[in-house]
Order: sequence, then structure tokens, then C-alpha cells
Amino acid sequence: MATPNHPYVSKKKKKNQTPETEFHSELTLCSKNKDLRAAISLYEIASSQGTRLNQYHFNALLYLCSNSVADPSLKALALDYGFRIFDHMLSININPNEASITAVARLAAAKGDGEYAFELIKSMGKYRLAPRLRTYDPALLCFCENLEAEKAYEVEEHMDIMGVSLEELELAALLKVSASTGREEKVYRYLHKLRNSVRSVSDSTAKVIEDWFCSGKARDVGDVNWEVGRVEEAVSRSGGGWHGLGWIGKGDWLVKRVNVDSTGRCRGCGEQLGCVDIDDVETERFAESVAALAMEREVKVTFSEFQEWLEKRADFEFIVDGANIGLYQQNFADGGFSISQLDAVVKELYNRSGNKWPLVVLHNKRLRALLENPCHRKLVEDWMDKGFLYMTPTGSNDDWYWLYAAVKVKCLLVTNDEMRDHIFELLGNSFFLKWKEKHRVRYTFVKGNLKLQMPPPYSSVIQESEKGSWHVPVAGDNRECKESLTTWLCISRPSSCDAFDEDPINIGGSENGHATYTLPSLNPFKQESFRSGHGLHNSPESFQFSDNKAASLIGKRKERSPSPSRPHHTPNDAF
Repeated sequence: MATPNHPYVSKKKKKNQTPETEFHSELTLCSKNKDLRAAISLYEIASSQGTRLNQYHFNALLYLCSNSVADPSLKALALDYGFRIFDHMLSININPNEASITAVARLAAAKGDGEYAFELIKSMGKYRLAPRLRTYDPALLCFCENLEAEKAYEVEEHMDIMGVSLEELELAALLKVSASTGREEKVYRYLHKLRNSVRSVSDSTAKVIEDWFCSGKARDVGDVNWEVGRVEEAVSRSGGGWHGLGWIGKGDWLVKRVNVDSTGRCRGCGEQLGCVDIDDVETERFAESVAALAMEREVKVTFSEFQEWLEKRADFEFIVDGANIGLYQQNFADGGFSISQLDAVVKELYNRSGNKWPLVVLHNKRLRALLENPCHRKLVEDWMDKGFLYMTPTGSNDDWYWLYAAVKVKCLLVTNDEMRDHIFELLGNSFFLKWKEKHRVRYTFVKGNLKLQMPPPYSSVIQESEKGSWHVPVAGDNRECKESLTTWLCISRPSSCDAFDEDPINIGGSENGHATYTLPSLNPFKQESFRSGHGLHNSPESFQFSDNKAASLIGKRKERSPSPSRPHHTPNDAF
């Protein structure tokens, strides 16, 4: 097989080793050592000797070629042999896999041929292959670098059809090509896609954003005639932190790198950042998905009964995970359950909410045990009489009940449960983490004293304000950076922000009945609601609730048992 002076020839050949086996082992060693020249030498010898090559062999060779184009001394050799090897592969009817296509697409992009890289992706259907994000990157990034915006958008459209999601690297590239070609509507769209995909951006993405807002084109985009009521309604409907209605205002943008104080106040422009929630559509989808999963795993009739009961009493401000609180810092082995801790939480929430009881979800088994204890019976019966206790059925998982209630009623959930076990994994992370950050209230007991930890006063995510300004958290290279150390891009139009302190002028009508202002008057230091639309106002420590009474249902049920660029692939994980 190999010549005697070849660097990867074994000094002691195994007896009866076939040419294919010998070629395979020597090529694997070349791949491990990233030795393109030696691999090509092996390929030439194997081809001249008629050695049978398989998909792994071709993929290993293509991988080495695609990884070598970054080396100026190897680029020409890698391109020449890369395409030749791929043609050879197809000529002997060895079908490529996704890794093969990705490697050749990278070669095409290195040659500046985004068209061929994209054609390769579109040809994958005949091999019954599904492209991945890495398969699209060469074509997409090549078009973006060459400022071929329309072709880049075509690749993105194909990705969407194939169900492949963009990540920060791709979004930054699309944002940059859109900014460079003056496509302001696309810049706006990709900023929102970026907002929805990442919590904070890298330094390189931040630079792309800064360059856009400092450009002459950005100065000219926007509209000074916009409907205040429509923008406010859109922000409320979206869950806060963005409206998505387009550029607001006109004129120069002021771009600064600033910090945000502990309350969420921007030290650059004085705006209050919002604690961003999921929007109305996501909330409904979330509630439906929780209910669907619950009814797959619970007794369907009993969970349906809970839904009907909750529908009639959906005026709670807090949902309480009773078991989580009662078992906090207790001796699990001895079945310890602290009703005094649960009582402390209930009373604190009652006082904070203007004399309104929270909904306490508790297990059938746990409740029976409490009722059988003479020391606890009177308190539990009092809770039952006041109507804020829901007992989950025997054989059920109470997690489904308190989670569904908190999502459906759009209120706060008091629990230290991190919600990381298998039932929460079923829900996915598309909006679950955002919801949890906004709705979960944690607690501690220090020397018997209760301390509630309310949701953060603001979210460290990209935000678009009602005045049209933007705030972008920059993580840099350290994605684990503490929020208190995070640098933010503060992007505002000083003229527009100043106008919020003035009286509105040029008031006119609109088709939908909202007033239209040329310069809307809103106080830039207006304190945002802690939780819009649910009776909570101002800061986490300042609560004002409506005083409505809740009814109770003690269900007779069954109980359950306690139960920013990506690295290239390697030959081993790719083939």
C-alpha cells in the first residue's frame, strides 16, 4: 500500500492486512494529525493501485481539505484536491452525507463561490439528507461577506423552510450585510431576531450594531408621526421590552457604552429597563402545552376539573407550591413538613396583596397527614374555610397543577423549585426560561424569618423602548459575566427623548381612534409596572392589589408517590 519511506508506514505491518484496511488506518492517522499533504499522498497511491474507497475515506479527505483552506500555504492544494476528491466520490456512486456536503460547501465558500455552496444544499433532497446550521453557514456567510444581500436572504428563507434556526453568528452577518446595503427594514427585523435568540451579544456583534446606528442611513430612518396608544398597547401585548412596530423618531442616534443600576435604570439615558415577559400568544401556547402534557400523564378527568375550577376563580395574584415550602430545610427521611413555614408564606402574601389570599396547591397525601395531626388540624381547616387551598388527586404530580395555574392566571409562583427535571424538559426552552425569570418568587428562612426574593426588576436582554431607543447587553467573550458587570449599548435619539418631557403637539385623529402626536409627551423616568396588567404597580416591594375573595375546592382525588463562531467538526463526530 504505502511506500517504505512514507511517514505513516508502520514499522511492523500486521500480517494479512488488506490494502483497504491499511489505507484506512493510515488515513485516520493523517486526519488526527491534520496532515493534508500526507493524506493526499495516500489518496494518490490508493487511486493508482485501485484500492476500494468508502464514504468514510472520502469524508476524511474532504474534512482535511476544508480545514486547510485557512492556511495560505495549503489553500490552493486543498481546493484543487477537494473538488477532485468529491467528483471522484460521486463518479463511483458513493452518496455523500451531510458532513460531505458541508465540507465541500466550505471549499466553495473559500473559493468565493457561494452559489455552488447553496446549490449543494439544495441538492441534498435527492440523497434524502437534512441540512444543519453548519451546512448553511458557508453559503450564507459567503453571500454576506460579498454584500450579496438578496442571495443571503434567499438562504435564510431556505433555512426557515427546512426548520433550521439562526444563531448569533448568522444573525450578525445578516444584520451587517443589511446595514451595509442600506436595508433599514431588514436591520430592524434582524435586531428583533437577535433579541429573541440571545440574551446578550458578543463584542463583534455589538460592533455591527454600533456601526449601523452611527451611519447616515440610520439617521434618516423612522417616523415622527406615530400613535402613542398603539405603541404602548404593543409593548403591553408583547410582555414588555419591545414593540416591533418600526423605527420611531428621526435624527442622529447617540450610542454609548454604559452600565445599568441595580433597579434597571440606564445610567446613560435614564430610561427604566423592563422585566420582560413572554407575550400573550406565547402565554396561551405555554398554558396549552402544560395542559396537554399534564393530561397525557395525569387522570384526564381530574385535571380537566381543575382547569374548570381555575377558570371560575382566575383572580389570584400568587400561586404557592405548598410541598416545596413545607419541606424546605426539613428532614426528608423522617417525613418532616413545616406547616409553620407554609403559614408564614401565606400570611406574608396575604398582607402584601391587600388582604387577598394566594392559591396554595398541596398534595392529597400531605393534606391528610396535616389533618390527622391535632396540632395542625385547626389551621388547615381554617385555610379550607377561607377557600385558597387546592388538594391535588392521589396518584398525580402536583407540579402540573401549580405550573398550569401560574401560567394560565398570569401571576407569580412562589417556589424554590428550579424546574429542571424531566417534566419541565418536555416543555422546551423557547420561552420557559423567560417566563420563569419573570414569574418565579424565591424564598428563604433565616433564623425562622421569611424573606421573599421577587423577580428581578429588569431583564438583561435586548430591549426596545416605547420612545424608540435600544438597550443591548454586551457579554463580550465572557458569557458567564455577572449582570452587575455587564456593559450595555445605550442607543437613543436625544431629540426624541427630550420630547417626552414636553407637551404633545399636532394632535390628530387616526383610523383606529388613537391620537397621533408629532412629539409625544411621556416622562422618560416613568416607573414601569412591575407586572403589567395584573394589579401590581411600581417596584417589587410596592404592591397594590384589588381586594377580591377566592373560593376553594378540596378535591377528592388520588395521590402520587414522591417521585461566537462554532468550531469545525472533526472526522470522528462528523462521519
